[in-house]
Amino acid sequence: MAANVQDVFMLVGDSLTQGGWAPGDTGIGQRLAHAYARKLDVLNRGYSGYNTEWALPVVEQCIAQREDERAPKIRVLTLWFGANDACIKPSPQHVPLEKFEANIRKMINLVQSRSPDTRILLITAPPVNTHQRKADLESRDPPVPLDRLFETSKQYADAVRAIGEELGLGILWVACGEDEAAFSDFSPDGLHLNERGYEVLYDELIRVISDKYPEVHHDNLGFVFPPWKDIDWEHPERTFGTSKTV
Repeated sequence: MAANVQDVFMLVGDSLTQGGWAPGDTGIGQRLAHAYARKLDVLNRGYSGYNTEWALPVVEQCIAQREDERAPKIRVLTLWFGANDACIKPSPQHVPLEKFEANIRKMINLVQSRSPDTRILLITAPPVNTHQRKADLESRDPPVPLDRLFETSKQYADAVRAIGEELGLGILWVACGEDEAAFSDFSPDGLHLNERGYEVLYDELIRVISDKYPEVHHDNLGFVFPPWKDIDWEHPERTFGTSKTV
């Protein structure tokens, strides 16, 4: 099945999404863009520091109204929030768990009402290695007190997984069991992902797409435009349905 020229794969989230576009192979942006080359345009809509309260109006602007035929069609969309919402008080990023759950549901409803054919994947907030995080914050000038707790962040991740299971959506569960120190292998600072973390995330993302939404797996999408060998070389306008350029 071929995609249309404007079809996109959109990733929406906080710094964990934004950081997926680091140069080289350190994130997931380059990997996804390579896998979906000539099939879907991969768009980064990651906003460092954002919680769901601040992201809601952004999502409203990212998702076009159904009647807007000029807007790109979103074939796949990931929602990855919770890392900032789970900050403990008095952090201004803190969003109460109940409000966070409501915001995630609002985002999902918004996408489904405006773009019902979009395949939605929820990514849970990663665990927090408070030992790494505390050391990182205390090294700053001036030092910053610990702003996240392992068990609190897990509650927000559990909430996302529960919503995804209830609604039958694709879910990527980012976890390290009950051992927060184990997360250090996948994070440089106890919160964000390193190259190894993004590699695991990418592999899991492709696996979930294959299992849950195989119709939008990159191997099952045809090129937007045909391979060069399939072009009518003498009359390319017949291939593309365009007028011959003078």
